Amino acid sequence: MAGRCIAALVILSVLVMAAASLAEEGMWPLDKLDKTMYKRMKAMGLELSSKDIYDGKGGGIAYAIVQLGGGTASFVSPKGLMFTNHHVAFTALQRVSTAEQNYIEEGFLAEGYEDEIPAPGYRAYVLLSIKDVTKKVFGAVKDEMSDLERYNAIEMRSKEIVEECEENRDVECRVASFYDGMEYKLFTYFVVKDIRIVYAPMRSIGNYGGDIDNWMWPRHTGDFSFLRAYVAPDGSSAEYADENIPYVPSVFLHISSKGVKKNDFTMVIGYPGQTMRYRSSNSIGHHQNFNYPRRIKMFRELLNIFNRAAEADESVAIKVASFDAMLNNAMKNYEGMLEGFEKAGLLDRKLAEEKEFTAWLESNGEMKKKYDDVLPSIKAQYDDYKMRREKNMITGFTGFGCLMIRASSMIYRWCLEKEKEDIEREPGYQERDVPRLKQGLKILQLSYDRETDKKVLSYFMHRALELPENQRIEAFDDMMSEAPGSSDSDKIDAIIEELYSGTKLESAEERLRMFDLSRKELLEEGDPFIEFAMKLREEIKVLEEKDKGFGGALNKLRPKLIEAYAKWKGGALYPDANGTMRLTYGVVKGYSPKDAVNYSYITNLSGVVEKHTGEEPFDCPEEILELYEARDFGGYVDAVTGDVPVDFLSTCDITGGNSGSPILNARGEVIGSAFDGNYESISADYLFNERLTRDINVDVRYALFVMDKVSGAQHLLDELTIH
Repeated sequence: MAGRCIAALVILSVLVMAAASLAEEGMWPLDKLDKTMYKRMKAMGLELSSKDIYDGKGGGIAYAIVQLGGGTASFVSPKGLMFTNHHVAFTALQRVSTAEQNYIEEGFLAEGYEDEIPAPGYRAYVLLSIKDVTKKVFGAVKDEMSDLERYNAIEMRSKEIVEECEENRDVECRVASFYDGMEYKLFTYFVVKDIRIVYAPMRSIGNYGGDIDNWMWPRHTGDFSFLRAYVAPDGSSAEYADENIPYVPSVFLHISSKGVKKNDFTMVIGYPGQTMRYRSSNSIGHHQNFNYPRRIKMFRELLNIFNRAAEADESVAIKVASFDAMLNNAMKNYEGMLEGFEKAGLLDRKLAEEKEFTAWLESNGEMKKKYDDVLPSIKAQYDDYKMRREKNMITGFTGFGCLMIRASSMIYRWCLEKEKEDIEREPGYQERDVPRLKQGLKILQLSYDRETDKKVLSYFMHRALELPENQRIEAFDDMMSEAPGSSDSDKIDAIIEELYSGTKLESAEERLRMFDLSRKELLEEGDPFIEFAMKLREEIKVLEEKDKGFGGALNKLRPKLIEAYAKWKGGALYPDANGTMRLTYGVVKGYSPKDAVNYSYITNLSGVVEKHTGEEPFDCPEEILELYEARDFGGYVDAVTGDVPVDFLSTCDITGGNSGSPILNARGEVIGSAFDGNYESISADYLFNERLTRDINVDVRYALFVMDKVSGAQHLLDELTIH
């Protein structure tokens, strides 16, 4: 096993070097910035040395970039000030807003440290080190293991590595898989647990254009905010406390007010979530024919529930605002994926590629012997997964939308896991996770509305009735069989009334109290949601075991397919995005999506005014309209357009998770913040298209303009180092 692993890594090291000869495709691990790739970046205009970017010992601008709130942020002052997107900070704004003080609508500016507001649930992960642990992980794997045994062995070894890494240290460690399981790396982070809101523009700037403009170009959104990281007085990681002090980063970024022009070198460093560019036709088919269509339908129906609730009550609108934003963003993403799949003929292309690959194997006896089983074996795994995928989707998303199901499932799951030795517990339910779990139970209150929650649960129960006979949810069917009522709807209404009238979980204090109970004590409480979670858990456990076996099989098969393709084609193989820090580079550049349509690389304040209708989401603030009318632009005018720049495009290769990433110039200075991709390139998660793939960035000059001319945030401007 180890011999095959090392051979594959040798192949990959050669191909990673070859990849630098390509244009801008690829999200590169910081420890893979080899000389060939760096030479390419220099030829495109980069003025930094490789160690100026990342030296592996705490030096370089990469150490100023952090993972935050499902996205990315960067330190831009020695006092822990972080620059990110408005939509990355959005959930924090939602959680602290009320109908009387709506920070989503009105924005927020702290006049001093004492005025900064805690951002509930936010954590900043500051990278300390990256270490290859491939040999150590594979040391736990035996050839004779079943797929499930293989999965469990890798998971156990990963937990052991993490436990050793974290022992007696103020850090959090993670083991991440690269090339779908061919390589493993250990990432060590310092976690800042006290994050505070410093400045966010009003919604009509930070989310100008709303869902209509989401994923679209031209764009005119001021999608930026500032947060600050705090630590204990001794510099250690600490939850929010009055005595905490601003975190002092080892590196912070400078701001460039010089702007951008066409073909300028750019690079983005951030935490992209997931790409799937090496997946087989089975994976593409699953997403194209089942996963994305079902999610689009589900999310649209859930959005109707949240929208009706929001229209009826402003306080409820604030509570469900994060759900609304997440669902709208995801739904449009999936719609773009499907459209991109169709336009590119991606599934047909994958099938044709696999046919050619199979023909190549047939002509090469040695390769056929080694790789002939890979594609058929992957197909067999997906065929088996089809037998449970609908039940998986319903059980998985019920806990996302219904907060009482989420709380009861988390509490019951914890009471089971804490009966085990810590190392034997499931990831996410170890002692290291307890503070995060408790905080989740506490802040759930900030997004909870009983009537909306009931409607969401009713929706999922109705969907459960539609499941095929071999994928029924027995826990729900049992409740239906005992419920009073002459129709399914009457029975569901009765079940929901019994659940919500009999539970204590609507209280944050009760949730936290019940979290600390033993299983025996918890069940003695007789809470109907806990009892439902207990019954549901038995079924979900069976699904999880099957999914682990599925994961264990693909963890073995996908690397083998990548290795085979490398031998067949040669060429570039960078690892897919997996939530770890990556660098991507490119140039400032527009694009032509179709015949006779050519998009400029930059948008301007005049475009903001042109889109203004006075109604959300195109309700430009009066302050900006007045500044535009008076041509009071200060020093923020673009030399090429003669206007205040708002957003710009580059060819950098990004995806979800990159939101808030700083986009940097050739000197490593911040020129903006990546916040979106163009609609035509959504499917780039699967297939990069150099002609169409663009990232959309808020121009830092627009952020400075708004801070200066609209918000009067001079004290923050003074804190930044601006060139």
